[in-house]
Amino acid sequence: MTTHRYSNPRFNPARYRRFEVINKRDRRWPDQQIQVAPLWCSVDLRDGNQALIEPMSVAQKQAMWGLLVKMGFKQIEVGFPSASQPDFDFVRWLIEANQIPADVTIQVLVQARDELIERTYEALEGVPRAIVHVYNSTSPTQREKVFGLDKAGIIAVARKGAAKVKAEAEKHPETQWTFQYSPESFSGTEVDFAVEVCDAVIDVWQPTPDNKAIINLPATVESAMPNVFADQIELFCDTVKKRDSILISIHTHNDRGCGVAAAEMAILAGADRIEGTLLGNGERTGNMDIVTMAMNMYSQGIDPELDISIADEIIATVESCTAIKTHPRHPWVGELVYTAFSGSHQDAIRKCLAVQKDEAYWDVAYLPIDPQDIGRNYQSVIRVNSQSGKGGASYLLEQAMGVTLPRWVQIELAQPVQKQAEQQEGELSTEDIVRVFRKNFMTSHGQLQLDSYQIDSHGGEHRVQAGLNDGSNIRLVHGHGNGALSAFTDALHKALGITVQVVQFDEQAVSEGSDAQAIAFIQANINGQRFTAAAQDEDTLSASMNAILAVVNQALEQQAAVA
Repeated sequence: MTTHRYSNPRFNPARYRRFEVINKRDRRWPDQQIQVAPLWCSVDLRDGNQALIEPMSVAQKQAMWGLLVKMGFKQIEVGFPSASQPDFDFVRWLIEANQIPADVTIQVLVQARDELIERTYEALEGVPRAIVHVYNSTSPTQREKVFGLDKAGIIAVARKGAAKVKAEAEKHPETQWTFQYSPESFSGTEVDFAVEVCDAVIDVWQPTPDNKAIINLPATVESAMPNVFADQIELFCDTVKKRDSILISIHTHNDRGCGVAAAEMAILAGADRIEGTLLGNGERTGNMDIVTMAMNMYSQGIDPELDISIADEIIATVESCTAIKTHPRHPWVGELVYTAFSGSHQDAIRKCLAVQKDEAYWDVAYLPIDPQDIGRNYQSVIRVNSQSGKGGASYLLEQAMGVTLPRWVQIELAQPVQKQAEQQEGELSTEDIVRVFRKNFMTSHGQLQLDSYQIDSHGGEHRVQAGLNDGSNIRLVHGHGNGALSAFTDALHKALGITVQVVQFDEQAVSEGSDAQAIAFIQANINGQRFTAAAQDEDTLSASMNAILAVVNQALEQQAAVA
């Protein structure tokens, strides 16, 4: 009888084979350093979108496209146009609406099948330049258990697909074409066979140093340590044909939590290009996180050639388009990564900041980069001793008001509570804490008050008309957006010239019954600064709109004080 160490008999590591390592005695990549950023290709609109429970709407795709262009991506995979009508239509919109900047190349994915390749070129008609990315699976598991093909059969599929891609491109000489091939599940494929398949494709395409093809090597499922993947990449680069005429691209996934590490080691091993998604959205545990890898480079003094300084906008757009919240401990850009809860950490940060010179290399304890570089501030990290009592103050306030404070509101509340405690030189009562909260975050006075509003929606677009009371007149403002709140912020921007970028938002019911109240919490970026506010109302939408007006009033009051 088999005995088991664990209570679940299925939890048995003997069921799994260890990944075979490569016996490579001449490995060079451990001695290399990353000197410059790779070529980046975002696959948010294809691989990332494919992994969503609810695929992006047209408006969300357009918003994501705008963000990627703004960040500086020069290659963007925009869809799988032969697989779905929405992807086909989005590619056509990009081309027909002239949305592709002169320095940006779109990429589309297609299986190595004739009818799908033909449909792909239909979608691309009239595009000034494009990357056509064709693939077929090559691993033993895929070829034997899924496709029932031997090695020769897999090579034949790849060669036929490559020939079809080339033939269709020749029908459109007005377009600047780049061909890309992926041996899908490369990391699970014997390296010598992956080279053989790719060599067959290269023989068909005949790339040159002046007209390179892209060979993309995916860790479709991450199954080995990143150093093993680096060995695979270095061996491939050493043995593939026409290395000077191809770009080696990497597409890692994060099944082992090492997607970024594998991509970084692949660069050391000779890769030229990285595919990934913003914040790592993707199938299973996700794709390689481009924001993390780019910030890793930035923290080492390397220009990532992507604008990550707009971190709040990146997070807001990705969350809006994917409906996936960013973890507060997400590397570099999570809401808590520059917050020190430990008193000793706070003290060390404060002392380092006091002696940090602008012209010197950044060297601050517990802060690997200056948070201001990505639009953050020191409000959370230099509150020496202000964290003590934060949990208790939040608990008393929650009990008194019947709400649950979001973590980011708790952090903002700590400073005025500590200040009040110091002024009173004694313990604060529950009533004192409620007064502090209302004074700092729920003030009813201000330059602008919501008088009325009307919301209409059609085809996923919301339009708002709101009356704003400025103390002497009622001013009507109009806006539109993907939702009611985005329509309202659009109206404020058009009427006041103020851009409200919502960073955090939370809405809760305060009580139950016919007189139920709602409270909305908001943190927004206005003119490069964050403001936090809350508003309460019987109408949930009114509460949200009043919360937005509260942060706008805070910003206006600050502007007036400076003036």
